[in-house]
Order: sequence, then structure tokens, then C-alpha cells
Amino acid sequence: MSRQFVYLILMSVSLLFIYSCKHSAGELIGNGTGNGGAGGGGSSTPCDPSKIYFQQQVLPILVSNCAMSGCHDDVTRKEGVVLTSYQKVMATGDITPGNAGGSKLYKVIVETDPDDRMPPPPQSPLNAQQVQIIYNWIQQGAKDIVCANMCDSSIFSYSAAIQPIIQNKCQGCHSGTNAQGSVDLSTYTSVKAKVADGKLWGSINHQSGYFPMPKNGTKLSDCELSQFQKWISSGAPNN
Repeated sequence: MSRQFVYLILMSVSLLFIYSCKHSAGELIGNGTGNGGAGGGGSSTPCDPSKIYFQQQVLPILVSNCAMSGCHDDVTRKEGVVLTSYQKVMATGDITPGNAGGSKLYKVIVETDPDDRMPPPPQSPLNAQQVQIIYNWIQQGAKDIVCANMCDSSIFSYSAAIQPIIQNKCQGCHSGTNAQGSVDLSTYTSVKAKVADGKLWGSINHQSGYFPMPKNGTKLSDCELSQFQKWISSGAPNN
């Protein structure tokens, strides 16, 4: 066998190996669509503050304020509308991506007539921040995008971490005169009372003997649970 022939074989094998490595690296990087699921994990890519992430920001608002028993949950399906997942939200036909003003979902949450507003009285209307989140999400194309790194477990004060989670994932059911289970979480005092009797931690941590919360929604992430645990361990201050 000539030296030239051996050389050609070695060069061919080397090129094949290089190409294979490049191909594998591309598969590991992925396509960057961000549709890996709400749980996410493993990525250190920071969330883009200019984007609205459906799974982390929009769905919790809809589940807490709209997808409750008697309204738009999987069982009741009021007017045939279910708002418990991205697919079901989009299937309503009430959203025109890129046009919030032309989307029924947006129109009903900003409606001032109590007979047409959603959520309906005696529930409280969505607050300005929640309305803005839904508006921005629709304007950005109503996409199902995910960011698993939105939570920072080193931040666990009531105002910066605990209150926003409760506001977006709990208060829709647990506020006002019709608070489900007679549990009102609309004020710091009422939240602190549920910390004191152990029901808040038992429910969000899905412990045996407690009703798992958020109802109809996914369990809080490990990071969010860590925020609650640290806050409660520090005495649950109003900070």
C-alpha cells in the first residue's frame, strides 16, 4: 500500500470526524425557540426583559383569574372557553396576534361595564400591570415562549418576590367577598395569617393534607418555593 494512499485515507477519516463533531454541536445548541416547557432548566441564558413569556407571565394570570371552578376551567368550560394552557387559550379564537385592540380577550379585561367585564364581579378586575402584560404579549405575537430563569432565589422580600407571585397566581381565587375556601390573600395581614397556620406553605408545597395550589395551575417552581421558604424562615416580614 503506497504512502499516498494511506495519507488519503487518514485525511478522509479526519474530515469525517470534524464534520460529525460540528453536526453534534449544532444539535446540542438547539434552535433557540424557547419552547422547551415551563419547567426549563439547565440554561443560564437570562430572560429578555422586553419580551413577555407566556408560561411564566401570562398563563398564571389567566389561570388564577379566569380558569377557576364555575368559569373557564377544564370542567366548567363556560361558553366553551377553557384557559388552562396555551393551546386552549389560542383555540378560543379570541386572540389576534399582533393586535390587542382587535382581540376579544383584551377587550373584556379592559371593559368598564360590569356586565361585560372579565373577570366578572364580584371578582376584582385585573390590575394595570396584569393588563399591560397581556396587552404586550398579544402585541408581540401571542407566542408560547418560555424563560426558566425569571426567578432569582436570592430575592425573597415580600414586596419584590412574595407579593407578585401571590398577586398573579393566587389572588384571582383568593380575594374579595367571594374568596374561594374563605381564604383571602389580598393583603399582607391575611397572607401572614395563612403563614402562621401553616396552610400557605402546605398548599403551595403540595404537602399531604392540604389543597395543592395554585388550583388548575402548575406547582410553583423550585426557585419560587425557595423564595417562600426563605421569607417564612426569616419571620415572613412585610419588607
